[in-house]
Amino acid sequence: MILVYYFVIMNILAFITYGIDKARARKGQWRISEAMLILLAFFGGALGASLGMLIFHHKTRKRKFFITVPLLLALQLAFCIFALYQNYHLTVSSHEVDLGLSRELKIVQVSDLHNQFFGLHQERLLKMIEEQSPDMIFVTGDLIDSSTHTSYSLAMEFIRGAVKIAPVYYVTGNHEVRLEGDKLRSCFAEMESLGVNMMDDRFIEYDEYIIAGIADISLMTFDKYEPFDDSKPVIMLAHEPQYTGLYKRLGADLVFTGHYHGGQIIIPGVGALITPEFEFFPAIYQGLNDYEGMKYVISRGLGNSAVPVRVNDYPEIVTVTVK
Repeated sequence: MILVYYFVIMNILAFITYGIDKARARKGQWRISEAMLILLAFFGGALGASLGMLIFHHKTRKRKFFITVPLLLALQLAFCIFALYQNYHLTVSSHEVDLGLSRELKIVQVSDLHNQFFGLHQERLLKMIEEQSPDMIFVTGDLIDSSTHTSYSLAMEFIRGAVKIAPVYYVTGNHEVRLEGDKLRSCFAEMESLGVNMMDDRFIEYDEYIIAGIADISLMTFDKYEPFDDSKPVIMLAHEPQYTGLYKRLGADLVFTGHYHGGQIIIPGVGALITPEFEFFPAIYQGLNDYEGMKYVISRGLGNSAVPVRVNDYPEIVTVTVK
């Protein structure tokens, strides 16, 4: 959405600027430089510049404008189509993990939504989740974005739809930690009223397994519960994947994480470009992984935050069939 806002602003600015320059030309007043008009088109305002040229009949006879501006428009339209596809083409990644359960348990993981928009009331995303027929839905943080496009209402639209599909388990990410305040508390209260299992620093024991969660703010100094023994498999929710040592010490057998956004840009033959911790070319950035016998999932996530770019890094929901 950040790119959409940027292009809207730049095109409105370019259109208005071309109109102002035409009005000044008619009145014989001081003019806006041609370099500035071209720059506005170059930096994302080519559509507005093209409309300004046509509607105001401005610069239409000048070669540098009637060739350069349409060329920039074609390039920007191609870029927008590419960027939209890269950022909104939903995918499903599927894995299987054997924990010795008597019956299969299908978990759908949603991570790093960051208020990304997937149709009215998040219908595209919710439909894809429903098609997986999950037994439970894990939301592993950064449901709400704290930087550029915070929207509690958009986050709650997803939650209201998700609880109708399967039981929802939720832990916070670093963006929820940054938000705090009454709006966030009100959002969490509504989630609880809808039946969401708020898993920050708590666990729930079932007949065959334990589901445990860790709040993002607790990761560096966790002391909220003791390590689990080997009597039951432990399935854990946490936001950040780099704390594998902690998860292992707590007795986790399977951990669901996100945070890395799949490295933002995946270079063919090389791998991911960068993590949120500014680690370049990380060795592990997505998928099902192993740490000393503990399995852990890193979801590529669904949305973006301050950097609205995904290349070869399609947004995903993750399904894990636990056996």
